[in-house]
Amino acid sequence: MNRALPILFNTEMVRAILDGRKDATRRIVKGFIPDDAVWGYTAFTPKGYISCRVTFADGYGEKFFKLPCEPGDILYVRETWEHFECCCCEGDEHGNCYREPQQSALNKSCGCYMYRATDEIYGDAMWHPSIRMPKEAARIWLKVTDVRVERLQDITEEGAKKEGAIDNRGFIHSPNNEYDNVHTAREHFVKIWNNTIKKSNLDRYGWDASPWVWVIEFERCEKPEEI
Repeated sequence: MNRALPILFNTEMVRAILDGRKDATRRIVKGFIPDDAVWGYTAFTPKGYISCRVTFADGYGEKFFKLPCEPGDILYVRETWEHFECCCCEGDEHGNCYREPQQSALNKSCGCYMYRATDEIYGDAMWHPSIRMPKEAARIWLKVTDVRVERLQDITEEGAKKEGAIDNRGFIHSPNNEYDNVHTAREHFVKIWNNTIKKSNLDRYGWDASPWVWVIEFERCEKPEEI
């Protein structure tokens, strides 16, 4: 049976997935990795790992990195969310709930899950961060189709589009548009990437550093029955 693993996306990227514009994501490969690393699989690569062949001071060597996921694995998206009890839901003009009521994974109350990417909440309600989202609240399910390693700046224009970046060439820009200086999808991806990195880590993991990254490609799927 394929594994079901969580993956976090911010609100902008959730919208890109829902719009059908995003079917890939890049995540940092942690650990020291020399610039001349060669990634792949050898006869010695354990299952669930990828081989990193590098030149050390005393010669050529091989190190193994555990894959964050594998083709065929199922990812459930953690996003910014909230759960409303049924008595708090206004519903439609007849008072009927828009969604099928679900029991909250936090306090067992019956109600509806709401998502910041597509819904609005009012009053004293507060969004919960994606890291706290339980599997039961997930509405987006992805099937992994490919996993590989490359340098961040190796991304192509087509690869940037698969990340949800937009080619702005031909658009009319407003005076204060933050993307006035962004024309290609690759240029847009630079902004997307750097906005996800803490300022204190930009020197190590920002675009200019071009760190090694996991490239995870996926496709939308239905929630598996066995999960």
